[in-house]
Amino acid sequence: MLLEGKVAFISGASRPRGNGRAIALTLAEKGAGVAVSGWSHFEGAMSLAEEIRGMGRKAIAVKMDVSDYYDVQKGLVMVKEELGAVNILVNNAALMGHNISISKTTPEEWDSEVKICLNSAFYCIKEVWVDMCAHNWGRIVNITSVAGVMGGYGQTSYGAAKAGLISLAKSVAIEGARFGITANAVLVGIANTDAYLGLPEAVRQRVEKRTAFNRPAEPQDIANAVAYLVSDEAQYMTGAVINMLGGLDLFVF
Repeated sequence: MLLEGKVAFISGASRPRGNGRAIALTLAEKGAGVAVSGWSHFEGAMSLAEEIRGMGRKAIAVKMDVSDYYDVQKGLVMVKEELGAVNILVNNAALMGHNISISKTTPEEWDSEVKICLNSAFYCIKEVWVDMCAHNWGRIVNITSVAGVMGGYGQTSYGAAKAGLISLAKSVAIEGARFGITANAVLVGIANTDAYLGLPEAVRQRVEKRTAFNRPAEPQDIANAVAYLVSDEAQYMTGAVINMLGGLDLFVF
């Protein structure tokens, strides 16, 4: 398999219908051992790890508050002890906890979303960095959002954090190149996930009409993009932003 002998960690992979789940299963199918994290929906992460083990791959679920640096440290130590050093990192954890105006957004709400969406990625990168450098091989993928490049009403903290993930990937790409580490971002518009399906139907219909395909992406579409970025075929691609918007950024009417 293409990723035989590799160890992947995907944060925020606990939802039954989420991009993280699809990414974890796809990387396992390609041969990687997989660790996944969850917090408020940890039972989903445990179920996912069990499913991956049923595929004949090594897998563990780690209960991790990705907004807490020391919890990330502890969790990734556990991953290393169980599976080995992480050489594929997918920063997928996210929270869009509110959609309200700037005047109504509290500093606590801002801090919470930025910590989960952006700080968590830096924490995870920092913890796997030494091993990736030592082995002269690493793949880092940040899952970002259309809100990070286009903004959105009521999405000041979420959009700012998602924009930060793009810049973070580019900076990591520069530092990592000499060590055989690539870092890229996958830019997601709308995807057919639990979070998206939780939006009012009228809202979903309006945004779907703005895409070229008149529909959201499937989580597998996002997983396929990630699978390419972490493969040897993408060894010269770094600092890139892979557009998975489905034409949401085009002049569609």
